[in-house]
Amino acid sequence: MAGAKNHDYHILPPSPWPFVGSMSALVMASGGIMWMHSVAFGGFVFFAGLIGVLGTMFGWWSDVIREANHGDHTPVVSLHLRYGMILFIASEVMFFVGWFWAFFDFSLFPSTVDAVGGTWPPKGIEVIDPFAFPLLNTMILLCSGTTVTWAHHAILHGDREGFKKGLWATIGLGVLFSCIQAYEYVHAPFAFKGLNYGASFFMATGFHGFHVLIGTIFLAVCLVRAYKGDFTPKQHFGFEAAAWYWHFVDVVWLFLFITIYVWGGWGAPIHGG
Repeated sequence: MAGAKNHDYHILPPSPWPFVGSMSALVMASGGIMWMHSVAFGGFVFFAGLIGVLGTMFGWWSDVIREANHGDHTPVVSLHLRYGMILFIASEVMFFVGWFWAFFDFSLFPSTVDAVGGTWPPKGIEVIDPFAFPLLNTMILLCSGTTVTWAHHAILHGDREGFKKGLWATIGLGVLFSCIQAYEYVHAPFAFKGLNYGASFFMATGFHGFHVLIGTIFLAVCLVRAYKGDFTPKQHFGFEAAAWYWHFVDVVWLFLFITIYVWGGWGAPIHGG
């Protein structure tokens, strides 16, 4: 029969989102450059592009959700969606490798940087006590890994109430982590500028904090979808992707805690100690 579907793939209809997204990203990048160079209306151009990018994300992912609800995500399509998420997380791993590389380069070879006085941490620097708020945040993220696994286990067994409770708990722990980290930043004994210790510390931990925020939003969207009746034991990739991302954020934090907070500040005076 002409036009009959005889394969497991989903052939997408024409979509405006690739073009809209690419143009919005171009506008946002151009506006950011203009803004940093104090060009008139640079900030306006940047935020106009940002709105376009956010609109693209909302529209495109809404289309993906509708496709899933219509049954277009066959086992083959779902497998490829998983491949895509795995590759995305792999790219995020390499992103953090860059920040860890910078920190290790500064800390293992301090004699190559005159500004730090040949020692690490630099002379005169007070560091954050790793066994105060950082340890608390470590326990919070480890607990959140448990609650998101609870949610995953619940949806696999058709327990929608347990699924919602697990999501609520994970989102609450994510918000608590962000609040504690914000408090830690406000009271940090060193600044972002001036020395590479502060720059490398804030870039690595700050980008992780940004990923926690994104992961929290990701899970919040899953919670809204759960209340709308989305997700079944066999069709829940949207949540599964969020859970993978959250576990990735947890693992990155463990490396940050051990290397930057504990090892990276070893031997330096502790702020308030």
